[in-house]
Amino acid sequence: MALDSDTVAATLPLALTLGDAAGIGPEIVVKLHMAGLPAACVVYGDAGALRRACAALDAPLRVIELTDVSALNTYTGQAGYLFVRPTAPALPADLPLGRVDARAGRSAYEALCSAIDDAMLGKVSAIVTAPLNKEAMHAAGFDFPGHTEILAQRSGTQHVAMMLVNDQLRVILATIHIALSEVSPALTQELELRTIELAQQACLAMGIAAPRIGVAGLNPHAGEHGKFGREDLDIILPAITQAQAQGINASGPWPGDTLFMRARAGEFDICVAQYHDQGLIPIKYLGIDQGVNITVGLPFIRTSVDHGTAFDIAGTGVADPSSLREAFEMALSMLNANKG
Repeated sequence: MALDSDTVAATLPLALTLGDAAGIGPEIVVKLHMAGLPAACVVYGDAGALRRACAALDAPLRVIELTDVSALNTYTGQAGYLFVRPTAPALPADLPLGRVDARAGRSAYEALCSAIDDAMLGKVSAIVTAPLNKEAMHAAGFDFPGHTEILAQRSGTQHVAMMLVNDQLRVILATIHIALSEVSPALTQELELRTIELAQQACLAMGIAAPRIGVAGLNPHAGEHGKFGREDLDIILPAITQAQAQGINASGPWPGDTLFMRARAGEFDICVAQYHDQGLIPIKYLGIDQGVNITVGLPFIRTSVDHGTAFDIAGTGVADPSSLREAFEMALSMLNANKG
């Protein structure tokens, strides 16, 4: 599939995937619509789950099913509507909330694939995703670690990276969903350089003209000149040198225990973390409700909430849609930056 570059992104709706219907996805999607959307949007997922969420929340929204996202153009006004491109077969009305269910896992996976296909066809301007449940997806027979890997495979993108953003930090990951014991063998100079390049690309896409990139070391004290491991000297430092030769303002490797503090103080625009928890702990410590997950390297913009399906509160009406709103507004901000 090839992205239709002739389509003007600003005239297209955003795709919003429902995520796992047994989690808080339907609730936060409905709450987002109740508060008012700053741009046109089509939800990809189970229509019945959305109607049930509307009823549970007393939401004055009319759920309109679209067989094709292009049919949105036939509606002159969008206030009071929730447009959905439904998955099939429909989920049962008695789908238990707060539990792993293969049917919900399949629906979440197929909704995401449908949104990706429409993004690649140029029918939507960006994808914003509510959380899916990996266990439910695996129970349905789809063995992916998460959203990022599905997005890469379905779009035919070879190199992507996960970036987490809040109002104080930007962090991009060199490795993502692998065991800690596998991180060191996975790190190569090529991977490190590519992650730095994607960090540069991400910042430019967000309107940062001259990004300052701080690269974290893998080992304590960034290896302390080889005393605590050779990866920082033999892999990370040469990749930084290569990036600098390309005109990228990257520096390090810096000790991971101080890098994020320095970035928060304004010294760096983005941090390169070497593994999942090294990068996500400082982001989530600052507040999970405001975090946004961005997949860098795709041929379209994708943003997501920075939390899971929260099965423990599904259906209780207390789920906070703040992260979803942040993700929606981040996608719009990136679209506007790209237009400039």
